[in-house]
Amino acid sequence: MAYVLVTPQRTKSDGALRTLVLISTAHWVSHFHLLVLPMLFPFLKAQLGVGYIELGFALTVFAVVSGLTQAPMGYLADHIGARKILLTGLTIGGFALVMLGINLSYPWLIASAVLLGLANSVYHPADYAILAAHMDEARMGRAFSIHTFAGFLGGAVAPAIVAALVTISGGHGALIVSGAVGPLVALLLIVVGVPDASAADRKVDGVHPPKQNIITPALIVLTVFFMLLSLSNAGISNFGVVALMNGYGASFSSANIALTAYLGFSAVGVLAGGFLADHTQRHGQVAAACFAANAAIVFAIAAVNLPSLVLTTAMGMAGFLGGVIAPSRDMLVRNAAPAGAAGRAFGIVSTGFNLGGIVSPLLFGWIMDQNAPQWVFGASVVFMILTVLLALVTERAPQRTSEASDQRILQP
Repeated sequence: MAYVLVTPQRTKSDGALRTLVLISTAHWVSHFHLLVLPMLFPFLKAQLGVGYIELGFALTVFAVVSGLTQAPMGYLADHIGARKILLTGLTIGGFALVMLGINLSYPWLIASAVLLGLANSVYHPADYAILAAHMDEARMGRAFSIHTFAGFLGGAVAPAIVAALVTISGGHGALIVSGAVGPLVALLLIVVGVPDASAADRKVDGVHPPKQNIITPALIVLTVFFMLLSLSNAGISNFGVVALMNGYGASFSSANIALTAYLGFSAVGVLAGGFLADHTQRHGQVAAACFAANAAIVFAIAAVNLPSLVLTTAMGMAGFLGGVIAPSRDMLVRNAAPAGAAGRAFGIVSTGFNLGGIVSPLLFGWIMDQNAPQWVFGASVVFMILTVLLALVTERAPQRTSEASDQRILQP
C-alpha cells in the first residue's frame, strides 16, 4: 500500500491576509517616523542651540521633498516593482534617523529631513500598488481601511514610544532605536515574503495593457480633492486646541480631550468606512454625504460656544465622519487609475496631501495671528464644502467585476 504525504497549501486568502498585514505594518512605520522629529523638538532645540523656526524649517524641507517625489516614486513602483521601492523607503527612512542620532548636528538634521521626505514619498504609491494587485476585489475597501488605520495607529503611539525611549536611552538613543525600526520591518517583509506589483506583471489575455496617459482630468481633480482633505483636517488637528482655548474659553484639558475624541474616532471611522466602501460603488456620493454632515457639525462648533461634553461629542462625530470617507477616497483613486498604473495614480494624488501640508501651517498660523480663532473651524468648513463638490465631480460610473477591472481604461 502506497502512502502519499499531502502538505497543506497556502490559499489565496492566506496570501492576501499576509500581504495586508505586511503592508499595513510598513504603513505603521511611515506614520511613526513622521512624528519622531516633532516629538524630539525640545531635545533637538537644546542640543543644537537653534530656535523653533530652524526646527520648523526642517519639517518644511520634509514636506517639499515628499511632495516633489511622490509622483516619480509612483512611476518607479509601476516600472521596477513596488516591493523594491517599499523596502528602499523603509531602509532610507530608518537610516536618516539612525545617522542623526549618531551625528547630531543641524546640517544633518536638514539632510535627515530630506531623506525622510524621500522615504515618505514611497509608501502610498508602493503600498496601494501592492494592495490593488493582490487584495480580493470584494474586500478591497476593507483592505484599504485597515491599511489606513495602521498608519493612524503609528502616529497615535509615536508620542508615547518616543517619550519612553528618551527616558530609557536619551534623545540620541531614541533617534537610533526609532530609526532601526525601518530596516527591521524591511527585513521582516523580505523574510515573510511580501509580493511585488508592477506594470510589467500586469497582463490581460497574455498581453500587456496598452500604454496610457496617466495625467488624466480625473486624477488632477482627485489631487485637488486630496489637498482639500488635508487642509480641512490640518487646521483642526494642528490648531484646534489653541483655537478652542483662545476663541471659546475652553480649558487646556477640555480642548485636548475634544481633539483626542476627534483623532480617536477618526481611526474608528476608517474601519467602519472600509465595510461601507465594500458594499457600495458610489464612493463619491459616500464621501460627499459624510463631508456634508461633517461640515454642518464643524460649522456648529465654529458658531456656538458649546459646553465641554457637547463639544467633545461633536468633535468625535466630526472625526468619525472624516475617517469614514478615507476608504472611499482610496477607491476613487483606484477606480480612476488605468490598468497597471496604481502606483503612479496614488503617487500623483498623494502630492495633494503634501501641498496641503505645506500650505496649512502658514494659513492657519496666519489666522491665529489675526486673532480669529473661530476661523480655524470656519476655514475648515469652507474646505469641506469644496471637498463635497469635488467628491461629486469625481464620482465614477458603477465599476466592474475584478476580472473586468484588469481591462478598464479611464474615460475622461
